[in-house]
Amino acid sequence: MGLPIRPRSCKTIFWTPTVREAEKLEANEVEGYGHDLIVLERQILDWNTRLFLRLCPKNQRNLNLWPENPHNFRDILPAYFPKVKQMMDLLFKAMAKSLDLEKNSFSGQFGDNPVMQVRFNFYPHSDRSGVTVLLQDEEVEGLQIVKDGAWITVPLIPRALVVNLGDQMQIMSNRIFKGPVHKAVTNTDKRRISVAMSNEADVDKDIGPVEALIDD
Repeated sequence: MGLPIRPRSCKTIFWTPTVREAEKLEANEVEGYGHDLIVLERQILDWNTRLFLRLCPKNQRNLNLWPENPHNFRDILPAYFPKVKQMMDLLFKAMAKSLDLEKNSFSGQFGDNPVMQVRFNFYPHSDRSGVTVLLQDEEVEGLQIVKDGAWITVPLIPRALVVNLGDQMQIMSNRIFKGPVHKAVTNTDKRRISVAMSNEADVDKDIGPVEALIDD
Protein backbone atom coordinates (compact mmCIF):
# COMPACT_ATOMS: atom_id res chain seq x y z
CA MET A 1 0.00 0.00 0.00
CA GLY A 2 1.64 3.21 -1.13
CA LEU A 3 1.36 6.20 1.18
CA PRO A 4 0.81 9.55 -0.58
CA ILE A 5 1.75 11.60 2.47
CA ARG A 6 5.05 12.23 4.27
CA PRO A 7 5.13 13.78 7.75
CA ARG A 8 7.89 16.29 7.06
CA SER A 9 6.07 17.71 4.04
CA CYS A 10 3.33 18.69 6.49
CA LYS A 11 5.57 20.87 8.64
CA THR A 12 4.71 23.85 6.48
CA ILE A 13 1.25 23.69 8.07
CA PHE A 14 2.83 24.75 11.32
CA TRP A 15 5.84 26.77 10.15
CA THR A 16 4.45 29.12 7.54
CA PRO A 17 0.90 30.30 8.31
CA THR A 18 0.49 34.04 8.22
CA VAL A 19 -1.51 35.75 10.95
CA ARG A 20 -4.50 35.91 8.64
CA GLU A 21 -4.21 32.21 7.72
CA ALA A 22 -3.86 31.19 11.37
CA GLU A 23 -6.98 33.18 12.27
CA LYS A 24 -8.88 31.56 9.40
CA LEU A 25 -7.96 28.04 10.58
CA GLU A 26 -8.30 28.81 14.29
CA ALA A 27 -9.76 25.89 16.19
CA ASN A 28 -13.54 25.81 16.47
CA GLU A 29 -13.80 23.96 19.80
CA VAL A 30 -11.96 20.75 18.84
CA GLU A 31 -11.40 21.10 15.09
CA GLY A 32 -8.92 23.44 13.44
CA TYR A 33 -5.46 24.84 14.01
CA GLY A 34 -4.10 25.78 17.39
CA HIS A 35 -3.76 24.28 20.86
CA ASP A 36 -5.82 21.79 22.80
CA LEU A 37 -9.18 22.92 24.16
CA ILE A 38 -9.05 24.23 27.72
CA VAL A 39 -11.83 22.60 29.74
CA LEU A 40 -10.59 23.09 33.32
CA GLU A 41 -9.44 26.24 35.12
CA ARG A 42 -6.26 24.54 36.37
CA GLN A 43 -5.75 22.28 33.36
CA ILE A 44 -2.15 21.25 32.67
CA LEU A 45 -1.57 22.07 29.01
CA ASP A 46 0.36 19.90 26.57
CA TRP A 47 3.24 21.73 24.92
CA ASN A 48 2.07 21.30 21.36
CA THR A 49 0.39 22.82 18.35
CA ARG A 50 -1.94 20.72 16.28
CA LEU A 51 -4.28 20.65 13.31
CA PHE A 52 -7.34 18.49 13.99
CA LEU A 53 -9.82 17.64 11.21
CA ARG A 54 -12.84 15.37 10.85
CA LEU A 55 -12.84 13.26 7.68
CA CYS A 56 -15.88 11.02 8.10
CA PRO A 57 -18.81 11.15 7.94
CA LYS A 58 -18.13 13.19 4.84
CA ASN A 59 -21.04 15.57 5.45
CA GLN A 60 -19.38 16.62 8.73
CA ARG A 61 -16.14 17.89 7.15
CA ASN A 62 -15.39 21.55 7.80
CA LEU A 63 -13.41 22.34 4.66
CA ASN A 64 -13.03 25.94 5.75
CA LEU A 65 -10.60 24.64 8.40
CA TRP A 66 -8.47 22.74 5.85
CA PRO A 67 -5.24 24.65 5.10
CA GLU A 68 -4.35 25.81 1.62
CA ASN A 69 -0.64 25.34 2.33
CA PRO A 70 0.87 22.95 1.25
CA HIS A 71 -0.90 23.63 -2.03
CA ASN A 72 -1.79 19.96 -2.57
CA PHE A 73 -3.02 19.29 1.00
CA ARG A 74 -6.66 18.98 -0.08
CA ASP A 75 -5.68 16.40 -2.70
CA ILE A 76 -3.28 14.33 -0.59
CA LEU A 77 -5.38 13.91 2.55
CA PRO A 78 -8.48 12.47 0.79
CA ALA A 79 -6.15 10.06 -1.05
CA TYR A 80 -4.40 9.01 2.17
CA PHE A 81 -7.19 8.29 4.62
CA PRO A 82 -9.08 5.64 2.54
CA LYS A 83 -5.85 3.61 2.42
CA VAL A 84 -5.53 3.83 6.20
CA LYS A 85 -9.22 2.92 6.59
CA GLN A 86 -8.69 -0.11 4.35
CA MET A 87 -5.75 -1.20 6.49
CA MET A 88 -7.82 -0.74 9.68
CA ASP A 89 -10.61 -2.93 8.28
CA LEU A 90 -8.14 -5.69 7.42
CA LEU A 91 -6.63 -5.39 10.89
CA PHE A 92 -10.01 -5.75 12.61
CA LYS A 93 -10.79 -8.89 10.57
CA ALA A 94 -7.37 -10.38 11.32
CA MET A 95 -7.83 -9.70 15.05
CA ALA A 96 -11.24 -11.38 14.95
CA LYS A 97 -9.82 -14.37 13.10
CA SER A 98 -7.05 -14.73 15.69
CA LEU A 99 -9.80 -15.24 18.31
CA ASP A 100 -11.85 -17.62 16.09
CA LEU A 101 -14.63 -15.04 15.76
CA GLU A 102 -16.75 -14.03 12.80
CA LYS A 103 -14.67 -11.69 10.64
CA ASN A 104 -16.99 -8.70 11.22
CA SER A 105 -17.22 -9.13 15.00
CA PHE A 106 -15.20 -5.96 15.60
CA SER A 107 -15.62 -3.93 12.41
CA GLY A 108 -19.41 -4.43 12.51
CA GLN A 109 -19.62 -2.58 15.80
CA PHE A 110 -18.37 0.67 14.27
CA GLY A 111 -21.71 1.18 12.51
CA ASP A 112 -22.63 2.60 9.13
CA ASN A 113 -21.08 6.01 9.80
CA PRO A 114 -17.82 5.45 11.68
CA VAL A 115 -15.92 8.55 12.72
CA MET A 116 -12.57 9.15 11.01
CA GLN A 117 -10.42 11.99 12.31
CA VAL A 118 -6.88 13.12 11.63
CA ARG A 119 -4.54 15.03 13.87
CA PHE A 120 -1.26 16.56 12.75
CA ASN A 121 0.77 16.71 15.96
CA PHE A 122 3.58 19.17 16.45
CA TYR A 123 5.34 17.62 19.43
CA PRO A 124 5.82 17.32 22.30
CA HIS A 125 2.29 15.96 22.77
CA SER A 126 0.48 13.07 24.44
CA ASP A 127 -2.74 11.90 22.83
CA ARG A 128 -5.74 9.83 23.76
CA SER A 129 -7.89 8.01 21.20
CA GLY A 130 -9.75 4.88 20.27
CA VAL A 131 -7.98 3.11 17.41
CA THR A 132 -5.18 5.22 15.94
CA VAL A 133 -2.80 4.72 13.01
CA LEU A 134 0.30 6.87 13.37
CA LEU A 135 2.70 7.99 10.65
CA GLN A 136 5.81 9.04 12.57
CA ASP A 137 8.39 11.68 11.83
CA GLU A 138 11.04 10.11 9.62
CA GLU A 139 13.97 11.80 11.36
CA VAL A 140 13.11 12.53 14.99
CA GLU A 141 12.04 9.77 17.37
CA GLY A 142 10.08 10.43 20.53
CA LEU A 143 7.13 8.03 20.83
CA GLN A 144 7.47 5.80 23.89
CA ILE A 145 5.38 2.95 25.30
CA VAL A 146 5.42 1.11 28.60
CA LYS A 147 6.74 -2.46 28.46
CA ASP A 148 7.48 -4.53 31.54
CA GLY A 149 7.15 -1.46 33.70
CA ALA A 150 9.67 0.64 31.77
CA TRP A 151 9.41 3.30 29.05
CA ILE A 152 10.89 2.19 25.72
CA THR A 153 11.23 4.22 22.52
CA VAL A 154 9.35 3.05 19.44
CA PRO A 155 11.96 2.76 16.66
CA LEU A 156 11.70 4.85 13.53
CA ILE A 157 10.94 2.88 10.38
CA PRO A 158 10.52 5.29 7.45
CA ARG A 159 6.96 5.36 6.07
CA ALA A 160 5.86 2.53 8.40
CA LEU A 161 2.56 2.83 10.24
CA VAL A 162 2.28 2.43 14.01
CA VAL A 163 -1.07 1.00 15.20
CA ASN A 164 -2.26 2.02 18.65
CA LEU A 165 -5.30 0.18 20.01
CA GLY A 166 -7.48 2.10 22.40
CA ASP A 167 -10.48 1.88 24.68
CA GLN A 168 -13.05 0.83 22.10
CA MET A 169 -11.09 -2.19 20.93
CA GLN A 170 -10.30 -3.08 24.53
CA ILE A 171 -14.03 -3.10 25.28
CA MET A 172 -14.99 -5.08 22.17
CA SER A 173 -12.33 -7.73 22.79
CA ASN A 174 -13.24 -7.97 26.50
CA ARG A 175 -9.71 -6.79 27.38
CA ILE A 176 -7.95 -9.46 25.32
CA PHE A 177 -6.48 -6.67 23.18
CA LYS A 178 -5.24 -3.77 25.29
CA GLY A 179 -4.11 -0.30 24.32
CA PRO A 180 -0.53 0.50 25.32
CA VAL A 181 0.25 3.33 27.71
CA HIS A 182 2.22 5.79 25.60
CA LYS A 183 3.65 9.28 25.48
CA ALA A 184 5.84 11.55 23.36
CA VAL A 185 9.05 12.93 24.84
CA THR A 186 10.64 16.28 24.11
CA ASN A 187 13.59 16.63 21.78
CA THR A 188 15.49 19.79 22.75
CA ASP A 189 17.40 19.99 19.46
CA LYS A 190 14.88 19.10 16.75
CA ARG A 191 11.23 19.65 16.02
CA ARG A 192 9.04 16.58 15.53
CA ILE A 193 5.73 16.01 13.77
CA SER A 194 3.44 13.02 13.31
CA VAL A 195 0.15 12.33 11.54
CA ALA A 196 -2.36 10.40 13.66
CA MET A 197 -5.58 9.07 12.13
CA SER A 198 -8.23 7.58 14.40
CA ASN A 199 -11.26 5.42 13.68
CA GLU A 200 -14.10 5.41 16.19
CA ALA A 201 -17.59 3.96 16.31
CA ASP A 202 -20.58 5.89 15.05
CA VAL A 203 -21.61 8.26 17.86
CA ASP A 204 -25.10 6.70 17.81
CA LYS A 205 -23.77 3.13 17.94
CA ASP A 206 -23.47 1.21 21.19
CA ILE A 207 -20.44 -1.06 21.51
CA GLY A 208 -19.69 -3.93 23.86
CA PRO A 209 -17.72 -7.16 24.21
CA VAL A 210 -18.27 -9.66 21.40
CA GLU A 211 -20.73 -12.21 22.80
CA ALA A 212 -18.42 -15.16 22.12
CA LEU A 213 -15.80 -13.57 24.38
CA ILE A 214 -18.09 -13.25 27.41
CA ASP A 215 -17.81 -15.96 30.04
CA ASP A 216 -20.92 -17.33 31.67
